[in-house]
Amino acid sequence: MTAFYSGFACLVGRPNVGKSTLTNALVGAKVAITSDRPQTTRRVIRGIVHRPDAQLVLLDTPGLHKPKTLLGERLDSLVRATLTEVDVIGFCVPAGDPVGPGDRMLAKEIKAVKTPAVAIVTKTDRVSPQQVLAQLTAVSELGDWADVVPVSALKGQLSKHSQLDVLADVLVSHLPEGPALYPDGELTDEPEQIMVAELIREAALDGVRDELPHSIAVVVEEMGPRAGRGDLTDVYADLYVERSSQKAIVIGNHGERLKVVGTRARHQIEALLGTKVYLDLHVRIAKDWQRNPKHLRRLGFYD
Repeated sequence: MTAFYSGFACLVGRPNVGKSTLTNALVGAKVAITSDRPQTTRRVIRGIVHRPDAQLVLLDTPGLHKPKTLLGERLDSLVRATLTEVDVIGFCVPAGDPVGPGDRMLAKEIKAVKTPAVAIVTKTDRVSPQQVLAQLTAVSELGDWADVVPVSALKGQLSKHSQLDVLADVLVSHLPEGPALYPDGELTDEPEQIMVAELIREAALDGVRDELPHSIAVVVEEMGPRAGRGDLTDVYADLYVERSSQKAIVIGNHGERLKVVGTRARHQIEALLGTKVYLDLHVRIAKDWQRNPKHLRRLGFYD
């Protein structure tokens, strides 16, 4: 009988190193929102890679950074706790960014937890082969890695050109032998309501001013099929910002920006749910919510 392997791998790194894009590419479907804004990911997202010989559960984590708010402190604590709970760690560094103090700090922390770790040089499609080679050398010197793999998630598919297939093989090689942990075909264990909230936040992040990404939170207050309409799902959601000036930015002139956010999010939600969607959005103010324990609990960021 052929051996089967299953277990967990977490992807860690500084903000905006491509962890969510890499997770989606390995899974072969969108399970984590992406943005060019740092610190987009705010929870550990599980993406499930199904193979004939293994089931690899990827944990996409928030980017480690020097926290300036209570939210930032909680996200960093979440990442550090995850490092001790997986079978293998994927340490992500972009090919085009110089190795910096944050990378060295995280490499040192990874070494301390004694979990097998693979260094992953991401976004190789954005630089020359010579730059990729130089970055592989620089990253190799940061620690005693089980392997160092360059990847490009640009095409979002497992191919020899992207090196995603190589990365998947390397991560699976560190998993213990055991049965599948999730049913065949399941790509994430995220509740649909949480995924819908994340898709709305992703749409809201697109094109806003630099100070807004960290200030937007989304809560789906109610979601379900409309009575007598199995082909239509009603979604009622609130977007939270910290100040009235931010509320004005999200809504836009005569509500135009919020309409764009709603349209973009609705298309993504319909693709996720497989039904038509009626999306009702409201923008609300929760003053300084990133620093307020009560607001953080209300918005789903627990102690």
